Amino acid sequence: MVSGPDATLVEADIRRALQEDVGSGDLTAGLVPAGQRMVADVISRESGVLCGRAWFDGVFKAIDPAIEISWLVRDGERLKAGQTLCSLQGPARGLLTGERTALNFLQTLSGTASSAHRYATAIEGTSARILDTRKTLPGLRHAQKYAVRCGGASNHRQGLFDAILIKENHIHAAGSIAAAVEAARRQHPAVSVEVETENLEELDQALAAGADVIMLDNFSLADMRQAVKRTSGRAKLEASGNVELGVLREIAETGVDFISVGALTKHVRALDLSMRFSDAGA
Repeated sequence: MVSGPDATLVEADIRRALQEDVGSGDLTAGLVPAGQRMVADVISRESGVLCGRAWFDGVFKAIDPAIEISWLVRDGERLKAGQTLCSLQGPARGLLTGERTALNFLQTLSGTASSAHRYATAIEGTSARILDTRKTLPGLRHAQKYAVRCGGASNHRQGLFDAILIKENHIHAAGSIAAAVEAARRQHPAVSVEVETENLEELDQALAAGADVIMLDNFSLADMRQAVKRTSGRAKLEASGNVELGVLREIAETGVDFISVGALTKHVRALDLSMRFSDAGA
């Protein structure tokens, strides 16, 4: 079961988005009579995976709590083209003001979840897992990482604060892989340490230093297989670097434990959703 989003962070996302879009008030919605009520349906124009209900609901709650929303699907469920996702009814001004912000969240997060689902499905039956990265849309990391989980993939670290990943520039600044790992163990003994490597020689250095996870950055398939053989379970292995769907299963079949994919959250194409309005009771 996918753990839900943090309500406090969802509210912060919504406040920021509404300030950006609504600001001091919706000038166009103010042209509609105050007592006018409307109903609306949200429709999926293509297949995918739903994600973002908490953000969608929260937008309308913040604008007008009198708006009622009835959902027909849950986050993480597969969608078909032409499917009705939810129905809304309430004051027309509130529905019109919230439409774009609510759909922006729902389309973007559903697009992320749908992408994660495609990658996770491609390696079904192997022992590897798909991981996201820190290459997220600014301000939406928590939201996108939740969407990744809804799509069936897994999260890497949330940020710089919850795990250690020693990359090329860290190694250069520290002097060596061994020196960087030793400093990590001394300063943060309870934190998992991952080291990025670019060749088999660096892999051997990371193994000797006692890294918990070793990233194989842009390794060939042959070198990945050799890395799995050399490691022999002494550390977890993560394949990374320009991972595309076409070669994903071959990578998984080398025996690596994880495959990190920046495209899950970086190359986002929103799922095509629309909101259809009609008069209340029509």
